[in-house]
Amino acid sequence: MNRFRFLLRSFVLALGVGGLLIVPPASALPISSPAYTKQVVTVAADCYAIGQEVAAQNGGTLAKASSATRGGQAVCVIVVLVPGKDGERPRRAEMVVPAG
Repeated sequence: MNRFRFLLRSFVLALGVGGLLIVPPASALPISSPAYTKQVVTVAADCYAIGQEVAAQNGGTLAKASSATRGGQAVCVIVVLVPGKDGERPRRAEMVVPAG
């Protein structure tokens, strides 16, 4: 019984090592780079800067600045918290301005 296990282990080990030796070496496939077109417009950082300016003009603080596409045009959606009058809670003002 022990001899059978020894032979079985040896056989499995030989198959594994033989399989590693038989496998052809990996060859590199040609890499083609995709053709990129300018479809992505970087506006996230610009929207934040635009939001800061809009908030300063309205005397509030910038709550959110995000980019969006409306009517096929890149725009910035700006949310400003404007302080309320006579100690009231701030009101939320959402503005859509063109990006850039």
